[in-house]
This record gives sequence, C-alpha cells and structure tokens, in this order.
Amino acid sequence: MRRGLSSLVALLGTGVLLAAAAAAEITVKPVDVAGLDAEVAARRGRVVVVDCWSTSCPPCVKEFPRLLELQERHGDRIACISISLDYEGIDAPEDVLPPVRTFLEKVGAEGIVNLLCTEEADVAYRKLDLVSVPAVYVWAPDGSLARRFDEDDATKRLGRPFTYVDVAAEVEKLLDP
Repeated sequence: MRRGLSSLVALLGTGVLLAAAAAAEITVKPVDVAGLDAEVAARRGRVVVVDCWSTSCPPCVKEFPRLLELQERHGDRIACISISLDYEGIDAPEDVLPPVRTFLEKVGAEGIVNLLCTEEADVAYRKLDLVSVPAVYVWAPDGSLARRFDEDDATKRLGRPFTYVDVAAEVEKLLDP
C-alpha cells in the first residue's frame, strides 16, 4: 500500500495525471461548410450523423444528449459529428467558442467530432439549405445523403417535430438493410 501511494505521489509530481486530465478536454475544430463536407467525406464507409445545433436553441440543447447515446450505442459502425452554428458574424468565430465548449463539456461530448462553423449562421443556413436549427443529416455508408431531419421536413413527412427516436430509426435501417 505504501509503495502504491508513493507511486501516485511520483505520478502527480511528474504531472502525468494532470496531463491526462487535460487530454480529456473537449476538442472543437473550426470549419466552414466545405470543411464540414470534408469531415463527412473522410468518414465514408460508415453511417454518418451530423447534428447542426446552437446553444441558443432549446430543442437543440434538449436533444443533443441523444446524439451522444447514438454514438455510444453503435460505436465504430457510425460517426457522429456536431456542428455549432452559434457564430452570428459579430466579432470573431472564436468568441463563441467558450459557451460552445462549456455546453459540450457539460454533456460529455468527447466521444464525437465537434465542429464550430466559422461562417455566419445565416450564410451557413443558406449553404445547408436550412431555415433554422435543429437539423440532423444522416449519410449512408456509400456517402449518399440518406435522410435530412429539420423543421420543414418533419412537418411535411411526420406531421410533428422530429426527435432522435426518428434519427435512430433511420440509422438502424442503414446499419441493418
């Protein structure tokens, strides 16, 4: 026991434990919409789920943990990507990073790819053909867009707002054709 304690003290002294704790920090990669496309393309061969969200969107914040559950449930068979559309063109994109990172840390999002869109939200919405967030895109392993979930789609197709129950059903269908 004494030897174990002295080993722990030695580890603390070298900063190994502190480095391990720092390594668990959430990584948020700044990208534009083309960068998002590249992230999706790099994961071809797996089902890819992209959640477009914002910290100012209550439905986004409420449903976000379901994205993490989806990744945990399916592991390497899928790739989950979150892209924050919090940047509204005021100051610099990095200025919205602290609240985005705080939210991602709070929900434990270290198991997925986290992106921050560096284009103004309105520009990104136009490029993604979105009216607003939340929105989730699901790509098939062959790289084709299998399903898009957003307010407009859900109203027309489902007659109600979409949830991750709907997203999970689409993922399951792609994993077990």
